[in-house]
Formats: sequence, C-alpha cells, structure tokens
Amino acid sequence: MQLKKQTGFTLVEIAIVLVIVGLLIGGVLKGQEMITNAKLKRIESDNAGIAAAMFSYQDRYLQLPGDDNAAADRFSTYSADVKNNGNGDGAIGLGDDWDLASTTVWAENTQETLKFFGHLRAAGLVPGGASDSTRPTNAYGGQIGIQDGALEISGHVTIFGKIEGPIAKIIEGRLDDGLPDDGRIQSKASSNTVTAGYMKNDGTNVGATAYDDGERYDMAFRL
Repeated sequence: MQLKKQTGFTLVEIAIVLVIVGLLIGGVLKGQEMITNAKLKRIESDNAGIAAAMFSYQDRYLQLPGDDNAAADRFSTYSADVKNNGNGDGAIGLGDDWDLASTTVWAENTQETLKFFGHLRAAGLVPGGASDSTRPTNAYGGQIGIQDGALEISGHVTIFGKIEGPIAKIIEGRLDDGLPDDGRIQSKASSNTVTAGYMKNDGTNVGATAYDDGERYDMAFRL
C-alpha cells in the first residue's frame, strides 16, 4: 500500500508569510502615523496662518477683523450694510461667541467671531466670500474660531474644535506644558456646553483639568 505524502507549509514558508504580515502591519501603522503627523502640522500651520492674516489686516486698516466698525464702508462687497460691522472696541467677541456651531445671521455689533473670517475674506487675506458666515474646519472636522479671553486666557485666541483626546495630548506636549488648564493652550471638552463667560450654567469653570482619550476637545491657542 502506497502511503500518501502529507502536504502543508514548511517552516520557511510560514516564516515568509509572517514576515509579509509583519511588513503589512508595519506599513499600516506607519501610514497612520504619517496621517496623524500631517493633521498635526495642518493645525499648527492653520493657527499660524490665521495669526498672520489677522495681524496683516490690523496693520493695513488699524482695526481687527470681525471687530472692524468701518467694514461696511471699507469693502464694496458689503454695499455699506452696517450689519457687517463689528463694534470697534478692540476685542473680537467677548464671552458670548464661543459656540462653534453658531451660524446666527449677522447684525450690527454682534457675531464678531463669524465676521472675523468674513472681513479677512473681503480683504483678500484668506479665500472665500466676504459674506460667508461659516467658519473654516480643522483637520479633525471641527470648526475654527477666534475669541478674546477664551477660558480666561489673556488676549485673543484661536479655537480648534472637536480635537480627539489623544491628539490633544500630543499637541499639548509639542507646543505647551501638557496641561489643559494652564499655559498658552487650554481646552474644554467639546461636550461641555457653555454660557457667556465660558462657564457652565451652574457658574463653574468649563475648562478641562485632564485629557481623556475618549473625549473630544475645543482647544484655545493664545495668539
């Protein structure tokens, strides 16, 4: 009786397969790392670009975009409609415009954080329509805002919404002190709604005290 020869993988073949699987996994992980780094660099470059555009506008017109109380006369695209003006007090919003989902119709002296990007667009410093009420989005899909005194940070800050917890930790580690409630970068949980003055309805501060990987954060960068 003739015995059947057993078939199967040799140790060499198994080793080759394991090497290939390892290379594939390594390639996927490396690709994810590259995507993450690209998004991080985009946040940094967006922040720098907004600051440069704001200061260019201020140098050119001696007013802050969004707060400019002469924008209706300055830009023909507004047809002298005063609803496009800010109040000219030297601050872009003051505690009442944090809501990054807000698309309230413009009125005179209000919604300066929305008019900020409109004025920059009217001046040709960023692309888009001068009457566009939408804020740009960041690399993680949240909106980008600007605010004076956000989270009690002195001066104007840019706000990047809905940043994933692990990414927020990396940004803090790279650019600041790693603490969400201290330094030039401070954060609040995106799920933590606020009223005027960046406080909860019960009057307590909304700033985060630690980053949670399962949470998203609105991160405020001091300019």
